[in-house]
Amino acid sequence: MNSMAARSGSLASSASSATSRREFLKMAGAAAAASSLPLARGVHAAGSDVLKVGLIGCGGRGSGAAVDALEADPGTKLVAMCDIFEDWARGARDRLQKMKPDRVDVPDDRLFIGFDGYKKVIEASDVVLIACASRFHPEYTKAAIEAGRHVFCEKPHAIDPPGVRMVQAACEEAKKKGLSVVSGLCWRYHTGVQETMKRVLDGAIGQIVAIQETYLRTPYRLVERKPGWSEIEYQFRNWYHFNWLSGDDIQQSLIHSLDKGSWAMGDQPPVWCYGVGGRAASFGDVYGDVFDHNAVVYEYSNGVRLYGINRAQNGCYTETSDIFLGTKGRCDLLRHRIEGETTWQYKGPPCNMYQAEMEALFSSIRNGKPINNGQYMVISTMLAILGQIAVYTGRKVTWEEAFHANFRFGPEKADFTIDPPVKPNPDGQYPVAIPGVTKLL
Repeated sequence: MNSMAARSGSLASSASSATSRREFLKMAGAAAAASSLPLARGVHAAGSDVLKVGLIGCGGRGSGAAVDALEADPGTKLVAMCDIFEDWARGARDRLQKMKPDRVDVPDDRLFIGFDGYKKVIEASDVVLIACASRFHPEYTKAAIEAGRHVFCEKPHAIDPPGVRMVQAACEEAKKKGLSVVSGLCWRYHTGVQETMKRVLDGAIGQIVAIQETYLRTPYRLVERKPGWSEIEYQFRNWYHFNWLSGDDIQQSLIHSLDKGSWAMGDQPPVWCYGVGGRAASFGDVYGDVFDHNAVVYEYSNGVRLYGINRAQNGCYTETSDIFLGTKGRCDLLRHRIEGETTWQYKGPPCNMYQAEMEALFSSIRNGKPINNGQYMVISTMLAILGQIAVYTGRKVTWEEAFHANFRFGPEKADFTIDPPVKPNPDGQYPVAIPGVTKLL
């Protein structure tokens, strides 16, 4: 992959670690071996053949991913799209055709509407971009890989433990088939972050003793309810704000920060986590049933703690930062700066990380050298889920019990025919998790 391979020097494996913790680490070594496997159907090595791209999810992130894919490789064409809402699908198709008229070939018979549309997109494509409501990411990733397609999957890659395990198995299958799987945890592809992290992992700040990850922002896209919408349609249209579709805000935003902290820790699981969170400032049905603030603490086997703080409230201070504290200095990752015994500042050109991840994906396909981001897709997604479990329940939760848990956010089946898993109270507010009362494990 074009992003720097994470090193494990910051955190040594414990000989007493449980087997399931070690299983995560097996994923790292198999990617190189996969490079020598025969290319699957639809993959054109070192040639100018067209790579057919399919898009599952026609919201803003999905449309952006499609544009990045077309920019990344002149031999790509967007040939199929799907969404559960016709207005979203047609609107995205029309906008993309205006932007890239010669590269978007999605007639009505390849513009699929409904919950089965993803199957038809997979069938029509060589490379599948998945950026829809997050609860569907594991199922669609699995289906695409089973069909022999290369995959880009937006974060979070799952919202509950069964979903994480499904993604882990799918990524292992991709290695066997020689397929590329690229994650939407985009900071791994930012050159300034890569160069800074390389120095951190090489010891520029000494041994890491603590990490602070901060993601304070305003709320994501809020969808006002319209007359004529059923309750279930409203929740799908406003999916960011319902935990059975999004997982809540640790999975949706803080996951980016936790991923960078995990990278610095050698992409190995922590031992346990606890946290606090709730709803303090965001009221009304438009906010669904998610929390508007969280703070989580993770402890690793060597005693290092990772502190994650996020907030999604209007009218408040905003900040996104990654601060690593070491025995010989301090790193401000997003400012690409190291201070202490070593003073260093990245001076390279700016980077479009969304474009870079797509360039890496399509280059790997053309060159016959598959990328597989499966290890950190699984670990970073599970970090976020572990944090959300700890915050919702008010418990100190271990990695082991969370990873093996079978609870799901919401029902196993999800479409317009189901009874909404959460409903507003008479005052219009949706009930939220209550720490100390809510049971998940």
